[in-house]
Amino acid sequence: MFGFLDALKIGAGIAGGLMLYHLYAVSIGYPSAAREARAGYVLVAEKTAAEAKAAEMERQRNAAAQATEEHRKRLAAAEAAEQAAKDTLETEISNYERTLSEKNRACAVTAADRDWLLRH
Repeated sequence: MFGFLDALKIGAGIAGGLMLYHLYAVSIGYPSAAREARAGYVLVAEKTAAEAKAAEMERQRNAAAQATEEHRKRLAAAEAAEQAAKDTLETEISNYERTLSEKNRACAVTAADRDWLLRH
């Protein structure tokens, strides 16, 4: 049916077709290579996104720690100012009581009145 030359022609045609496909695939790019490149890109993109998320969380944690520290310092300063105001008030009260006692006068304010004044 087919002769040797016919088989040779078919083989040459197949070889030529494979050669053309190879040239096309090399010039355009192998689909498997493109898939592998995309898969690698996806992994790199996911890694980059995870690193950015971790960096943002670290920044937020540092900002929260700094805000907490600032709040603690302000609270300590407010408590110190409040204690200084109480000490000043106590000193003024004792000075006034001593002034009254030197003039032989008495203060009509009782301890309950004094406590009420301190709380309000």
